[in-house]
Amino acid sequence: MSRPEPRTQAACPAVFVAAPASGQGKTTVTSALARMLRNQGKVVRVFKTGPDYLDPQVLAQASGQPVEPLDLWMAGENDCRQRLFEAACEADLILIEGAMGLFDGEPSSADLAARFGVPMVIVMDVKGMAQTAAALVSGIAGFRDDVTIAGLIANACGSQRHRELIEAALPEAVPLLAAVPRNADMALPERHLGLVQADEIRDDLENRFEAGAQALMAEGLADKLLALPPVTFEVCRTPEAEPPRSLEGQVIGVARDAAFSFIYEANLDVLKRMGADIRFFSPVHDCELPDCDALWLPGGYPELYGPQLSANEPMKAAIRAFFEADKPILAECGGLLYCLETLTDYDDATHTMLGLLPGSGWMRGRRGCQGMQTAELPEGPVRGHAHHRSVSEGTPEPIAHGRRQRHPAPGEAIYRQRRLTATYLHLFFPNNPEAIARLLGPVRPEPSEAAPNLESESCN
Repeated sequence: MSRPEPRTQAACPAVFVAAPASGQGKTTVTSALARMLRNQGKVVRVFKTGPDYLDPQVLAQASGQPVEPLDLWMAGENDCRQRLFEAACEADLILIEGAMGLFDGEPSSADLAARFGVPMVIVMDVKGMAQTAAALVSGIAGFRDDVTIAGLIANACGSQRHRELIEAALPEAVPLLAAVPRNADMALPERHLGLVQADEIRDDLENRFEAGAQALMAEGLADKLLALPPVTFEVCRTPEAEPPRSLEGQVIGVARDAAFSFIYEANLDVLKRMGADIRFFSPVHDCELPDCDALWLPGGYPELYGPQLSANEPMKAAIRAFFEADKPILAECGGLLYCLETLTDYDDATHTMLGLLPGSGWMRGRRGCQGMQTAELPEGPVRGHAHHRSVSEGTPEPIAHGRRQRHPAPGEAIYRQRRLTATYLHLFFPNNPEAIARLLGPVRPEPSEAAPNLESESCN
């Protein structure tokens, strides 16, 4: 028997959940949609637009499926296209949650929806307005002619009469898909950089998902979404496009616990595709490192676990010995804070950290830094982003700075001590796998001459 030809296209209904601004309830509604359809036995694949670690944890619990980022700048069009194709091969419905307002940013949520032909559903908090909500939706629908608005989900609707006023004022081309009543039992809790991590409140989230699912089920929303015309997605990854097996035989220890959890599955995936063996460990709970050749200390909330991290002397000694042995370590954001001498938390308590890098870190309340940047590493440029509410001082001279997406000012500092590379930037490994392989590989080679230009790559 001949082997069947590999699929080059896959199609299924897809919806882009967007809003006119942040704080409208996109994640609450998206998680409720995912749980509603999951309860009906449907496979729902959810994606989150842009860099985000916290919303995907919640959406993954709601849907029962992995949740990955889609970002045309950080990941590139080809990466987005491939992930959507793979999801369409198995899903009954694809949900993509937008970021900020649907036209905000470069590229915006609308840019992503237009690129792949995914219709947008607008989630809007309608508290305090009625016909004005319809006017805003009408303006959104007519703002660009390359974006399709499939309907409105009116969030925080106060009554049946409130619903009727909004629905009667909407343009004929934009139906009211659902009116979600005001319900505190559905709302998702927050923390200083976004949502609380899902693992901390799993049972509470389950109750909120089910409350949201029931509210949307009463609106018949499942049938409306599943009846949308399917969207066709094309394959992009070919055997020739696979990264080289540059980490074959390398074992990479990855810190993963409540203090260090900002990990893209796409990063782990590309490490494995390059041949690496991944072994997780907990700087909070474990007393020793796994047997490994390199370490990745990702971001998270070390400031919330300062006493435990400071008191775990066996783990600190093990990481210091690893550093002294000139083995590669990548420390990002929270990992950078862990590598400093001290960290002062929100209560002004100071905790002793690893001391691999001179300097101190301290939290600074609600003001923060964020933005898309390219890490200009000696091994090659890697795109990523910054999002933190801490500062460091007394650190050594950086070897480089991040290059901001659209601003000439220097971005985040990049430090190097021995084979430790530390920065506030969160790197997206699939953007330049070979640079990551050089960074975490056994020998630091000469700097690369070029990195892949994702905008110029083609699937054709």
